[in-house]
Amino acid sequence: MLDILATELLLQIFQSCNSIADVLNLSLTCRRLHGIFSGSQKLTILANAAEIEYGPLEDIIQLITQNSSQPAHIHRDAPLSLSLIQQVVEVGRVAKKWEEIYPIKKWKVDFENRRMLDAHERLLLRRAAYRHWLYSRAFHCQLFPRTSRTQPSAVHERAQLLHNWSTSELAEIEDFRLVMREVVQNQICPSNETIQRKFKKRYPESTPSFHNFHLNHPSPTPSTPFSILNSQAYASSSIDNHHFRNLTPRNSSAVNKYATKFRSDLYHEPGTEGWGDQIHHYYVVEDMMKLDPSQVLLLREHAPFKEQVESYVHSLGDWFENNGETFGQTLEWVMSERGGDYMDLHFAIVDGEAGIAKMEES
Repeated sequence: MLDILATELLLQIFQSCNSIADVLNLSLTCRRLHGIFSGSQKLTILANAAEIEYGPLEDIIQLITQNSSQPAHIHRDAPLSLSLIQQVVEVGRVAKKWEEIYPIKKWKVDFENRRMLDAHERLLLRRAAYRHWLYSRAFHCQLFPRTSRTQPSAVHERAQLLHNWSTSELAEIEDFRLVMREVVQNQICPSNETIQRKFKKRYPESTPSFHNFHLNHPSPTPSTPFSILNSQAYASSSIDNHHFRNLTPRNSSAVNKYATKFRSDLYHEPGTEGWGDQIHHYYVVEDMMKLDPSQVLLLREHAPFKEQVESYVHSLGDWFENNGETFGQTLEWVMSERGGDYMDLHFAIVDGEAGIAKMEES
């Protein structure tokens, strides 16, 4: 049957695939389809599938082509290539992970209204993740130490990037950022109070001492070296003349799935996992929010202990410590320039009137 169909029709079948995996599987079904896929339309077919699965490609390209030689707000184009699509896949996988995390954190308290995101909302979430990632890569780096955060030139440069997006699009980014913050402050860097509360909830009969809350001595628990975790969290996808390889994410380290910061025994005390009281914890989270979505995901999945997180942060350099994130400050500045109010936008997101997943009207 396929032998008598026109090439144009078979190309249309390829263009109808919803994922790169579907394209690759289709190309392996017979020699003719393999030959068509390997021809001149290969990049176009892969780019179309990547747009559907991981898009918007335009925002991914802005992210992966960003460098210090050009202002972040300037639009950049890139020619299609196998290398480009490989980078798209690596970035897109991170966003796809956040698609699953978002509903859990968004409706953490209002859990009776929790639901899966529809296709359009998933697209908005991925776009927000790429744009926040672009901001973090451009401005949360060694080029912007604490001493420069309030300089008019630095504020103007940051604001120029945010001015590329409408107020509703900024609300989507802020919605994603609030979800990412929830992950940071409760899973990666929990406060002393959170550690106590969660421990008592898990082990109501146990009464461990928490006298080491304010000590920062290393835990004797063996931890995963961050020379390993600093490498790619996901396998790189290589594309040859036939198909992608290693499309399935793999762990970059053999983290014990039973490792938990709440374990209490002779070798580990839960109290050492707290990141301080309310005030100190706030500033810790402010620092950690400079991490981009892939780094937060990496720590969430592969760093169950405080010692591992601290090791990763120290590996980033001296600029990271005591240097809070600037996206919230810049967003407030841009909203003021537009005659709006940041707190109004914030509460609109919390109330489901703005952001990625809006409250359904009855």
